[in-house]
Amino acid sequence: MLADKDRIFTNLYGLHDWGLKGARARGAWDGTKAILDKGRDGIVNDVKASGLRGRGGAGFPTGLKWSFMPKKSDGRPHYLVVNADESEPGTCKDREIMRHDPHLLIEGCLIAGCAMAANTGYIYIRGEFIRERERLQAAIDQAYQAKLIGKNNVHGWDFDLYLHHGAGAYICGEETALLESLEGKKGQPRLKPPFPANVGLYGCPTTVQNVESIAAVPDIMRRGAAWFAGIGRPNNTGTKLFCISGHVMKPCNVEEAMGIPLPELLERHAGGVRGGWDNLLAVIPGGSSMPLVPAGSDQADTLLMDFDGCRDKKSALGTAAVIVMDKSTDIVRAMTRISYFYKHESCGQCTPCREGMGWMWRVLTRMVEGRAQKREIDMLMQVTTQIEGHTICAFGDGAAWPVQGLLRHFRPEIERRIDEYSRNADAHGAVREAAE
Repeated sequence: MLADKDRIFTNLYGLHDWGLKGARARGAWDGTKAILDKGRDGIVNDVKASGLRGRGGAGFPTGLKWSFMPKKSDGRPHYLVVNADESEPGTCKDREIMRHDPHLLIEGCLIAGCAMAANTGYIYIRGEFIRERERLQAAIDQAYQAKLIGKNNVHGWDFDLYLHHGAGAYICGEETALLESLEGKKGQPRLKPPFPANVGLYGCPTTVQNVESIAAVPDIMRRGAAWFAGIGRPNNTGTKLFCISGHVMKPCNVEEAMGIPLPELLERHAGGVRGGWDNLLAVIPGGSSMPLVPAGSDQADTLLMDFDGCRDKKSALGTAAVIVMDKSTDIVRAMTRISYFYKHESCGQCTPCREGMGWMWRVLTRMVEGRAQKREIDMLMQVTTQIEGHTICAFGDGAAWPVQGLLRHFRPEIERRIDEYSRNADAHGAVREAAE
């Protein structure tokens, strides 16, 4: 269990002042100049040593990502872009940071900007986040007024920060689609390479990083890389915000140590599964685009909530949005609903995704009622593999994985519905024949 003294987001629930005065009382903006004086390599090496991995879903090592930025300037400006387009169903962690602890994010932006020689940062915030944008903008204004950021600020690193409001498109959470949207174009992913570190925003070297990843950096720099690396397991270090929703007694957001067992996480913070642990049917550990993990001693019962722990169960930590489903859930209908979401949000650029999303949803819609053939189950699995890995961005993968999880773990349920529908159809046919 994470000790209170190790928490980074100490105002996660908004019980204290979100403004500059309150943030400073909690330790923000303390010794920031000394951190920047470490220089680019010093900051990057500390972030590498901490083991921090991206908190937006992919889990790529943060320090390594920062080190990809060019060391020598070729005349082009460098940009930091913060991905605040939190659109993954079940995920609501970044919005709490922006509402209740915005100065941690702003300070993190300054440190990250210095680490990659960027004098300008953009925060791309989700279209539906109206109040969050107002709060974050107010905090940015406070930081400017106190000369903490901006030109000739007290820290000695010129840094301007801009807030850009999206229009609520899920695909704009993908880093290159976000850059396209930020440039005023249609939010569609770019082909890689070139990668953003070389050709990003406006054709300049750019790093795109999630809100939680950036907001954790000031504390890592203040408390030391060894402190952060000492929490969790090797390769899965530090604290993490978990969003627990669905069939639990007390849905909540909570900061916990990486690698906490799923039963402990749910019992300690969410009041346990509705109806008790034995009533658990399945859990999605990382937001709707990750494969579900069914109940069982070799599955959810022993699931460790970090990158490697989820991978061992053929799922992924993603954004750590834990969606709990008890035995009252119609699991096939639930996955069909998720499939509809991805059909709706596909940008339509890649044929496997544009055509495959609708096809998967239509097949699943029939499977909910049993109006399908058993051979279609294997066909559906084959189609998911033809979408996965065959699109420009990872959207296709994220849409195929929930369906794969359903077919992997709940195939007997689909077959039962097909048999039942077939029996009922035969019975109705017999009744009609007798009547004729």
